[in-house]
Amino acid sequence: MATPDGQASTLLAFDFGEKRIGVAIGNTLTGGARPLAQVATDPKAARFARISELIAQWEPMALVVGLPVYPDGQPHPFAERCQRFANQLHGRFGLPVVLEDERYTSACAPEAGDIDAQAAAILLQGHLNAKINSA
Repeated sequence: MATPDGQASTLLAFDFGEKRIGVAIGNTLTGGARPLAQVATDPKAARFARISELIAQWEPMALVVGLPVYPDGQPHPFAERCQRFANQLHGRFGLPVVLEDERYTSACAPEAGDIDAQAAAILLQGHLNAKINSA
């Protein structure tokens, strides 16, 4: 996902959860993603204040939000909340938001450290890999 002039772009990814949101950063130049932060889901004002700080600091060109689905591809009941969160991000920050299948991201994250941010990094890495493979 490069800019219109072909330059590399920074992306932030979010693994939305009931208690925490994992955040990861990546870019299209290196094609890599890494865990960045963990944000408490509540209170809502503090959640968006912290996300605003991260967006101001890293200046992403787009945001990626994990969309939970079952192994057979059917939507998970939590998918609606993730879609709502994605819509809120787009509405508040005016950035493009991509919903990305997050199947198995939490299960693949190492158990040590910040599992939510690690899951977001796995999600973003998959998104970047798909973009590289489709180019």
